[in-house]
Amino acid sequence: MDVLKQLYEQHFHSPADSVTPLQGQLGGSGRAILRVAGSADTAIGIVYPVREENVAFLEFSRHFRRHGLPVPAIYAEDLAHDAYLEEDFGDTTLFEFLGAHRTGDLIAPPATEAYRKVVSVLPRFQIEAGRDLNYEVCYPRSSFDRQSIAWDLNYFKYYFLRLAGIPFNEQALENDFTRLTKLLLAAPHDYFLYRDFQSRNVMVRNGEPFFLDYQGGRKGALQYDIASLLYDGKADLPPELRQQLLDHYLHCLSAFIPVDRGAFMEHYYAYVYVRIMQALGAYGFRGFYERKAHFLQSVPYALKNLRWLADNIKLPVALPALMEAIQRMIGSEKLQQLAPNANALTVRIFSFSFHQEMPTDESGNGGGFVFDARSLPNPGREERFKQLTGVDAAVIDYLNQQESVHNFMDHAQSIVDSSVAAYQHRGFANLMVSFGCTGGQHRSVFLAEQLARHLRQISGVMVVLRHVELEKNFPEKIK
Repeated sequence: MDVLKQLYEQHFHSPADSVTPLQGQLGGSGRAILRVAGSADTAIGIVYPVREENVAFLEFSRHFRRHGLPVPAIYAEDLAHDAYLEEDFGDTTLFEFLGAHRTGDLIAPPATEAYRKVVSVLPRFQIEAGRDLNYEVCYPRSSFDRQSIAWDLNYFKYYFLRLAGIPFNEQALENDFTRLTKLLLAAPHDYFLYRDFQSRNVMVRNGEPFFLDYQGGRKGALQYDIASLLYDGKADLPPELRQQLLDHYLHCLSAFIPVDRGAFMEHYYAYVYVRIMQALGAYGFRGFYERKAHFLQSVPYALKNLRWLADNIKLPVALPALMEAIQRMIGSEKLQQLAPNANALTVRIFSFSFHQEMPTDESGNGGGFVFDARSLPNPGREERFKQLTGVDAAVIDYLNQQESVHNFMDHAQSIVDSSVAAYQHRGFANLMVSFGCTGGQHRSVFLAEQLARHLRQISGVMVVLRHVELEKNFPEKIK
């Protein structure tokens, strides 16, 4: 992208050497996200042809930084060409950090602490920075008002219920939507609403959170964003942890405003419901309508949250038609099979040296894949890389710039993805994937890390990653 290279040189006064698309970063928005690298530093380049959203993001970013919030610095912009350049916070989202620090419902302390830090920052966005924010640049609405709520509820109705084949009485459902909207709008809603406050929009670097993708922000109620984070479908937080984090949020909130817990909770679960419905509408639009099947893998996790709500929460207003539709969704075998045998497939990924023994499949199933990376450019032949490994930034940057490495990874990932889908469908519990190279130090490690990051984003997959040679020769590199 020439415009991003120009912005890089304008800011760093040094030419950009590479522009690399970030895998998995397009999400549902269609926004192109690329890493621009040169001798000076790396930066993230955004190209997106919706000027209003770009203006909102740039304005909000500068405003939040003036308040000392951990959001990206804006390096340069060219709105005439729909592009801007921002600070690079690395590759680890909160979602990926969580996946690397959990086994089923057992979440290790580093992930819990990361969530506590995220929750503690939220009131600063909502209240401290929200007080003097320029809401005139909000897009498409300046507040989460009756119109915004109607859009979300109809999104759910037409792109999820209708396309999933869930029967409903349209007039009765509309009556429930009217009652639900009245309940939502009864909560104080003069705060900044981040709108998409979820685990893929928070980066984790050195254990600290950094925040992205608030360009849809507007005025709204406090309950919406904390509900978005705690009921983020694929994050699949256990109920006990959700409650702990909600308590911590309310404690942090009380440092900014008086908190009436009873009044807050009167509206909280209504916002949980509306956020889950908004997400289901997005899954339905991207999955059923646009036929991007991976979006549908999140549906069973949203249904799991709805089942918990139906079993444990009573809203202060009756919504019989909506609850009937939700019960039909929960009981739908078709929807549950969108991610069959969730949490049942363990993928063990290894890096190793062909000069040593190949890893063995300890699951007892045998088989799996072995990919030979020795055909790829070898960083180990260069003196500057000899004491580094495939988890070091310099090696990662070097391999990321090799087209042959991207082609190799694309083919390997496609093969593994096909097997993962088939194994999940057939109820298999284990799959093994190994990457080998000459020394087991650079190429194989890099490729194993890339595949692990990719698979951790797939519902129902638990990844176990081992670097055989690093464990022996570079134990300090093992996370």
